[in-house]
Amino acid sequence: MRTELVSEPGDPTRPNEDFASVGLPASGRGGALVVLDGVTPPQGPTGCLHSVPWFVSRLGGALTELTVSLPDVPLSEALSLALARTAESHAHTCDLSHPRTPQATVVLARWSAQAVEYLVLSDSVLLVEAPGGALTVLEDDRLSRLPRESLTTDAYIDAHLRNKEGGFFTAAADPSVAERAVTGVLPRSSVRTLAALTDGATRWVEKFREGDWTDLFTFVRKEGAGALVARVRELEVADVERAFLGRSKRHDDASVVYAEL
Repeated sequence: MRTELVSEPGDPTRPNEDFASVGLPASGRGGALVVLDGVTPPQGPTGCLHSVPWFVSRLGGALTELTVSLPDVPLSEALSLALARTAESHAHTCDLSHPRTPQATVVLARWSAQAVEYLVLSDSVLLVEAPGGALTVLEDDRLSRLPRESLTTDAYIDAHLRNKEGGFFTAAADPSVAERAVTGVLPRSSVRTLAALTDGATRWVEKFREGDWTDLFTFVRKEGAGALVARVRELEVADVERAFLGRSKRHDDASVVYAEL
């Protein structure tokens, strides 16, 4: 089995708001990966005393433990338990009902000798390669399907779209959001390799159009996850006129977990 994990901040002077981990049980059978992308809030109150890195480190740590230690618990239930645990750790000091309480996107995958389970919530991506080389993109596309004009102001997004029916969902303080995630189970025999990426890394496809998902996957296999992030950084710097980035931040935290099962 081969695994590779890279997680780099968009700005080296600021904390990384991503989280990435791989858990391999002591039994030597199976494993799990966790990738979170913390949501950077706009300027203003969030109702919370804690930072996004604080939140993602606790949620990610809980998910890493639970996905490995409770192999018979579905991933959606593991996410719900992890959210409840994280919320309990700061409910006494923070207003967890605030729309900008710390939150994150989620990708989970867990494999055994029989099956590969997956969960995707919001705009990070899980790529699944079959033994024959065919690639499947597993994503939660609710945010990308929203009209661009509806995303122009933070106030409108918070009031009508963020964690709202008809909008999009992120992992914040409500454990029931786990039921909104895209989930499924694949036969272990149909999966050769997994790659989970935050949107700072998927810019290679989604912003800069260096290739399609198969091209990206091939790049990571041949050159490595670190090379993908390095190439994204080069493209970000080169886009002086913002022909590709538009109003997006110049550099974003970027994480990649690659696992050949």
